[in-house]
Amino acid sequence: MAKEGADMTEETEFMIDKNVGKGLENVESSGNAKEMRAVILAGFGGLNKLKVTKKAMPEPQDGEVKIRVKACGLNFLDLMVRQGTVDNPPKPPLVPGFECSGIVESLGESTKGFEIGDRVMAFVNYNAWAEVVCTPVDFVYKMPDEMTFAEAAAFSLNFVAAYMMLFEVASLREGMSVLVHSAGGGVGQAVAQLCSTVPNVTVFGIASCFKHAAIRDSVTHLFDRNVDYIQEVKKICPEGVDVVLDCLCGENTGKGLSLLKPLGTYILYGASNMVTGETKSFFSFAKSWWQVEKVNPIKLYEENKVIAGFSLLNLLFKQGRCSLVKSVMDKLLCLYEQKKIKPVVDSLWALEEVKEAMQRIHDRGNIGKLILDVEKSPTPLMASDSTETSEAGEEEEEPEGDNDSKERMPFIH
Repeated sequence: MAKEGADMTEETEFMIDKNVGKGLENVESSGNAKEMRAVILAGFGGLNKLKVTKKAMPEPQDGEVKIRVKACGLNFLDLMVRQGTVDNPPKPPLVPGFECSGIVESLGESTKGFEIGDRVMAFVNYNAWAEVVCTPVDFVYKMPDEMTFAEAAAFSLNFVAAYMMLFEVASLREGMSVLVHSAGGGVGQAVAQLCSTVPNVTVFGIASCFKHAAIRDSVTHLFDRNVDYIQEVKKICPEGVDVVLDCLCGENTGKGLSLLKPLGTYILYGASNMVTGETKSFFSFAKSWWQVEKVNPIKLYEENKVIAGFSLLNLLFKQGRCSLVKSVMDKLLCLYEQKKIKPVVDSLWALEEVKEAMQRIHDRGNIGKLILDVEKSPTPLMASDSTETSEAGEEEEEPEGDNDSKERMPFIH
């Protein structure tokens, strides 16, 4: 992997020299802007709202790092962004994505701590699904030499979120028990690995039955999400569990609270049950909302239970806790270098295959993280139906069910 970093550095330096010497060749005559490929969300709705097109390349501002992107992370949150079910999303058209990895291409004024050619991973407040991103230096971290770009794009959001929920919010200690939903996903696998770094922690994983064979060894006890897991867990731990990590919401909120033992902590960090179809459904949203247990503070007081919420992106981009996240990242990179944790990559997809990658997440077919590989070439089938755009980047509407009849196969990592 160190060799990969060296090769990538030479490639980047050559590219920069070429741009300096022949900058006019890369300039659009109409807008005088260098171009890049990016995934554009034209409006909130179904998969047909996504299109890969060309747009002006950003340049770093004061305190920012410009990154030539190699890989981007794809999360269930991105489905919610596409549907417009997140709180206060930017007005479309927009470039989705919150995490990426790549090579430092240039630095803004007064940006310190990085050099051109550094291999990095970064958080981005939208705009990650593109060939180039610019983000404040506080959100950028150097990659270990042995870490691949795909691993780095799968590392930052999942492992930082999992670590902070377990150790900062729930104060995980030896001998405790943790129940995690979506145990086969990126965060679920990160939770399982981090729990294994603490002695005698019991992990109850909830996942779709078809994932059990692949993830059985990562948890202590594994249950089908479609069965009555409450009774199964209570057979093993009659007093309940210490920590519940819930990314589903809806009816699972009440179930999670009922499983907590005294002084236990329930943490809500997502609401994937709100997404039931390709487009936003008010009925589904309302149903999930009314299924949420109405929390009575007096009952919490009487039962000695803790209920908490966690959003890493809000912590970073709205609440300014970059230094805390940096300290967590340092600890995680130490664990990675000690080979105690390793991100699980489900599959690699070209930017032009973003619709199919999103469908895989929606179907909950992934084990680990889905990655958009910026340098991966799409299949010929992709090239004909995912990249056609006008010069302005406007998409043509296509039937919502158009993709159902087409076979798409990811590159399984």
